[in-house]
Amino acid sequence: MRSPSDRKNSNTVQKKMYRLLLQMFIPIVGILIIIFAMIMTRNIMYASVSGNIVKVSGFNQNFKVEIDEQMYQYVSGRSSEIPWEDVASARVLAEDLLENTSNPNGRTAMNNVLSLCEKLSTYMQRIERTPSYDDRMSQLETNIYGITQLIEDYMYSYLYYEAGEMASIQKQLDFWLSVEILFVVLVMLIITPIVLSRAVKLSRSITDPIVAMNSRVKQIGSGDLTPHTPVETDDASLELLSTGIEDMAAKLDKQIELNREEQIKLRDIELKLIQAQINPHFLYNTLDAIVWLIEIGKNDQAEQMVTSLSSYFRSFLSDGKDIVTVAEEKQHIQSYLEIQQVRYRDIMEYDIDIDPSIEDTKLPKMTMQPLVENAIYHGLKPKRGKGQILVKGFRDNGDIILRVTDTGLGMEKAELEELKKRVLNEDTTSFGLTSSYKRLKILYGEDCTFDIESTPGEGTSISIKIPGKAEIDDATIL
Repeated sequence: MRSPSDRKNSNTVQKKMYRLLLQMFIPIVGILIIIFAMIMTRNIMYASVSGNIVKVSGFNQNFKVEIDEQMYQYVSGRSSEIPWEDVASARVLAEDLLENTSNPNGRTAMNNVLSLCEKLSTYMQRIERTPSYDDRMSQLETNIYGITQLIEDYMYSYLYYEAGEMASIQKQLDFWLSVEILFVVLVMLIITPIVLSRAVKLSRSITDPIVAMNSRVKQIGSGDLTPHTPVETDDASLELLSTGIEDMAAKLDKQIELNREEQIKLRDIELKLIQAQINPHFLYNTLDAIVWLIEIGKNDQAEQMVTSLSSYFRSFLSDGKDIVTVAEEKQHIQSYLEIQQVRYRDIMEYDIDIDPSIEDTKLPKMTMQPLVENAIYHGLKPKRGKGQILVKGFRDNGDIILRVTDTGLGMEKAELEELKKRVLNEDTTSFGLTSSYKRLKILYGEDCTFDIESTPGEGTSISIKIPGKAEIDDATIL
């Protein structure tokens, strides 16, 4: 018995096509061979009869007159030649026709001609040996004239029989031609449905798996990477293709999962980089300010600054969470600004105005600190004069707007466009703003906007818009 793999290999599309072609062409070729053989056989018969008619038509129609005349001249003494050659020619023609004739009547006629030619030769020899003129003339009238007449009659009879044979063969040809046509029609009526049925079955055995695989590819394109059973087909090539598609989907699913895990790691590293960049520098400066306050005897302010620093790091750590509420982010910004105000009391005032209705909204930790920090270091400090930072949060047509505005130095149009370009293109030269924007885009996609407006000498405003009904947690940002 053949193994399943052998059966699979014998059921490839190519081999199925070969078998279908053989099933279709072998009967047709067989029919054509039979028809050709019949036609050739009839044509050979027809040609043979036709050739015999041509040969007998070449028989000297004046055979009797010429033989009788020459023998009369010989008997009367006017000629010394006997027409042996004419008789021999008649005998050769009769032998040739007898050899190529199948019609019984025609063969009988030729046998009679041969017999008569022998008798004619015998009587001509007898006349040659007879000295008496009267006896010769008697033999001539009694034997020669009668035999030549019979030979001529049998030749014409043969021609009649062969003409009839030709007509009979023509009728047979017509009959067999009709039979052959009917046979071909019957065979085609039998073969055509079988071949069409097999062709349809072959077509479906190819198209059905392809349609199923096409549907599966669309599912994969739509994100359905769950394992599926390969398409059932007895074609080894299509089965291999379907299995390959499922293997590809499985590998793609695995790769997506690996990429997701890698993204988690990268985002965690990125957040830690932000923290590592902000915390040491900010902490060192704050501690220096506390020491300075203590040295000049402003212990109350130093105590307040330590309290604010403690609150800042408490909210900064937020129990290891990466997603916090707007209220928690507000507390974090409050502590940060309290600390910074001690350091920059001569140049900075601030105000935080967050709508209580949005305080339960969740967002990534440290979303707003880079904005506030940017307002201090790039807005107020370069201005060298007193300025204000306003932090606002409110609802706008179902969305939530978080905005940090400063009355600092501001930016020229070209500088503003360059900053927007760096942030939107995730350029690390604006690390804080870029990181905040990037994490928001990861969470909200196109539902989030990050807009920067600035007027030279008047200040800068950075606004974040996020969906008001977004539900996110730590797993979402990771």
